[in-house]
Amino acid sequence: MASSVWFGRAAVMCRALNWISAPKPVSSLIQTASYNPKPLRLNLREPYIPDKDSEKTPEWQKTARYDRKLYGRYGSASGIDPASLWPTHEELDKIIAEENEWHPPLEVMRQNIVAREKEETEKRLAKEKLIAANMAKMPKMVADWRREKREAKVKLKEEKARRAKLLAEARERFGYNVDPRSPKFLEMVAEIEKEEKKKKKLLKRRQREEQAAGLVTPPAASS
Repeated sequence: MASSVWFGRAAVMCRALNWISAPKPVSSLIQTASYNPKPLRLNLREPYIPDKDSEKTPEWQKTARYDRKLYGRYGSASGIDPASLWPTHEELDKIIAEENEWHPPLEVMRQNIVAREKEETEKRLAKEKLIAANMAKMPKMVADWRREKREAKVKLKEEKARRAKLLAEARERFGYNVDPRSPKFLEMVAEIEKEEKKKKKLLKRRQREEQAAGLVTPPAASS
């Protein structure tokens, strides 16, 4: 392990020495040697101080931020009162509010963590409670679903039987197979349904009359 690391370092050193000893283009060497950046010269005798009362002065040069920049560059030569560079009460309150929002104290961070963990725990318990309640309802829900499925199947079977019966009756009445979408078939179905409603109505009336007759008891015979 140690020998492999040593050989790796030796290879890196050899490549570095080869790169240093390799001949470089003359133009790049001349360009590197002739590079001489000019220093930033500040005219402290006649610094540029914008006239805030002039209309030609841009608005961004009339701000307190630019005054801070001028004072940082020229110092007292800028003619700016350092006391005017301090933030106002409103700006200071805003800075404090931003500081408290983005960099709250440790105690506030701890309280936020506790509150977030409490909220997450409450959500988890509520979810578990909901799941448990749904699981308790599951047998009844499955039974209801199966019952509805059976009822739908029986209803579909009855509809098919009724449709076949109506088609057979139409064929017997008209003497040929009738299209179930034809007006003749629809009129016949409406007539049959009307007759069935009338029969059901008569049957209910007869049942009510029989019940009323059964409630009336004959008087007892006198001795």
